[in-house]
Amino acid sequence: MRPVIIRLGLRYISRRLFQSLMFALGVALGVAVVIAIDIANSSASRAFALSAEGITGRATHQIVGGPNGFDSALYAVLRIDLGIKRSAPIISEFVRLPATDRRLRLLGVDPFVEAPFRPYLSTEDDDADFAALHRLIAEPGAAVISDSLAQTLGLKLNDAFDISAGGQFASARAVGIMQPQNETSRQALDDLIITDIATAQEIAGLPGRIHRIDLILDDDDEARRIMEVLPAGVSLVNVNRQSALDQMTAAFEINLQALSLLALVVGLFLIYNTVTFSVVQRRQVIGILRALGMTKAQLFALILGEAFALGLLGTALGTALGIIFGRGAVALVSQTISDLYFAVNVQSIAIAPLMLVKGAAIGLLASVGAALLPSWDATRTPPAGVMKRSSEEEQTRRRLPALTALAAAMNLLGFGLLRLPTASLTASFAALFFIIVGSALFTPAALLLGMRLLRPLTGRLFGALGRMAPRAITRSLSRTSVAVAALTIAVSVIVGVSAMIASFRTTVADWLGNSLGAQVFVSPPLFTSNLPSADVDSAVLELASQAVGVSAVSSARHVSVAAPDYPELPAVNLLASDFDIAGANRRFKWTKAPPEEHQAALNAGQVMVSESFAFRRGITQANSRIALTTDRGDQTFEVFGVYFDYSTDQGAVYMARAVYDRFFDDPFITSLGIFLEPKADPPAVIDDLRRRLADFDLVVQDNESLRRGALEVFDRTFAITIALRLLTTGVAFIGILSALMALQLEHTREYGMMRAAGMTARQLTRFTLIQTGLMGLAAGLLALPIGTALSLALIDVINVRSFGWTMQFTPLAGEFAEAFAVAVVAAGVAGLYPALKISRLKPAAALRNE
Repeated sequence: MRPVIIRLGLRYISRRLFQSLMFALGVALGVAVVIAIDIANSSASRAFALSAEGITGRATHQIVGGPNGFDSALYAVLRIDLGIKRSAPIISEFVRLPATDRRLRLLGVDPFVEAPFRPYLSTEDDDADFAALHRLIAEPGAAVISDSLAQTLGLKLNDAFDISAGGQFASARAVGIMQPQNETSRQALDDLIITDIATAQEIAGLPGRIHRIDLILDDDDEARRIMEVLPAGVSLVNVNRQSALDQMTAAFEINLQALSLLALVVGLFLIYNTVTFSVVQRRQVIGILRALGMTKAQLFALILGEAFALGLLGTALGTALGIIFGRGAVALVSQTISDLYFAVNVQSIAIAPLMLVKGAAIGLLASVGAALLPSWDATRTPPAGVMKRSSEEEQTRRRLPALTALAAAMNLLGFGLLRLPTASLTASFAALFFIIVGSALFTPAALLLGMRLLRPLTGRLFGALGRMAPRAITRSLSRTSVAVAALTIAVSVIVGVSAMIASFRTTVADWLGNSLGAQVFVSPPLFTSNLPSADVDSAVLELASQAVGVSAVSSARHVSVAAPDYPELPAVNLLASDFDIAGANRRFKWTKAPPEEHQAALNAGQVMVSESFAFRRGITQANSRIALTTDRGDQTFEVFGVYFDYSTDQGAVYMARAVYDRFFDDPFITSLGIFLEPKADPPAVIDDLRRRLADFDLVVQDNESLRRGALEVFDRTFAITIALRLLTTGVAFIGILSALMALQLEHTREYGMMRAAGMTARQLTRFTLIQTGLMGLAAGLLALPIGTALSLALIDVINVRSFGWTMQFTPLAGEFAEAFAVAVVAAGVAGLYPALKISRLKPAAALRNE
């Protein structure tokens, strides 16, 4: 590109500063959202990986057993009989400190064999190492914690503290404080409390048992010899935690990334509108340049180069904003992951250069891509045509049939992709984007039709100004349609996502009302559906049954077990209870047994599985068997039904406790569902239960409190979605503001003629605001059907393919009214500044403008 062309482009950018800033800001917000989501997802994944690495260490394999672990005598067989020296017994249990609700991991180890596995247990001070090691083995309750955890908890060396594991308190003392060598090690160790294995067995209530044995194996022969001595229910597995993490969170992360890209799609309309306007605004200059000998290639390079320069500025700003937004998004994403999948404590954000490069590439490609068509259009028109004011609008009218046909084709393609028999989320979101963009392309035709229909009404309401405003919108269709389309996309996203969230929330609320049949519930404080390892002493069941006003108690056991037929999938969430507290209210997707025989089927040894579990493992009425690894070896169970459940998208298997006890050596329970006598006073019963269970670290709450807490988790889950939705609306607001400013500049001479002909400044202001109101009205009306189609696609297709959940479409009128109001208000507010500028217009100066 010649220097003179570069100077021309830079001069235009500097002289149209506001317009240039709108372009750059639209790109910046789109890039920022994409980068922020990438940062949040990668930071949460990295935090979990570091935490898992701190527990797993350098182990290549693990010997794992059932929910209650296995006899520690197996460890002696490995080391003595088989000579497997690089082996280490482990107790791993989630605990909490009474002074905080933070979830920590208790790691019981044999310090003498830990060096090959977890070298962080040693420091450069050998004397300190020996003293801490001696105390860790010799002193009851001795523990080692990291320096960062000690600072967080306000603990110093030799300070005592309490630990709650499985609802019971135990005392511990910090006999050693580790000093991690780097920030990565610090984060990996931040949630660990390390004790001698005997101490951990005592705290966890597992005398003579261990959860697993870590191994470092060199060849397959060692693995074969180990497998020959393993008892039933105990297996040898490769360490591959990250793959399970990826499988659990893949759908969640793809959904966020797809939603983040919507902001960039809205930004594309803004970029297109801005570049197109820059061409029309300079029609005389471009005509003169072409007449003086500027080639088509040079003109194309000039306009595209300007878009690239502004895109580069917007991308740089968006990268910086993305890092800032990412810090806020990390908290929302990590909280959602902790609620839905696994506990994750993110202390620092992970910014990989590749994600910044990806965000920058997306921003630049969007800027240049959206500018290609207007740049090409400028080269197609001969010099005389460029200098004609109406040429752009004539071209827009001529393209209208083709544009409408393209819109219909994109919609057909999108709906066709949604109907394909595939579970691919990429194809699903591609279909969604085709539908959204294709529907937005109907905007020019819809504006023409809508303004013709509205003209009589606006004429009656606003007189001559009301008749002029619709005509002004259709006369500048190339400008107004793009702005309305950008706002339509943003508002349709609000409609679609809001309707989906409202439907999901209503479905979850109904499910909670049906499944939580008991009046009172007892559980450990940090127990969630994604933490099925809270081991509560079964004595709690007897104590709760003795409370005054209690008619029946059903204990539940939540554990994770292996499914040998699905080794590539995460462990199975298994729920066993004395009887189903939902009773006849439990809703099934399909069942082979009549409702009154469901409990009998459970007692007979059959199981039922949740809808998402059946979806992920292909369980149908024709394929209705599931194999589970138990303490008696692999056992196959007949599935008699698939029930609706929204506690976890990984799903669950439900069996009777009596059947569970036949296959598992597990004396613990996890929670209680308590039914009250008809005349019992719930608050009095709860007070009695709390008094009887005062020696246990358990939460006693009524049905309403549990439901309210579950819905609070639901609302937290969608907090990041709402934030992304607002950012998308912000980009659209910038787009319509830019378009209105463009209209104001483009029609300056016309406004000057209106003022010269007698129109007052007040009337001109009203004229502008009527136009913006009509544009907002059009965007709102177009967004309602598009948003409804979007919500149906999200609920009936994408949600099922992502999580395996079926939801009922129950949109709320208030959500639609709110979205419609957003469109009208956003357009109205965006029109205030242009209206103010127009009201100050000097007729003489405006008429001299051309």
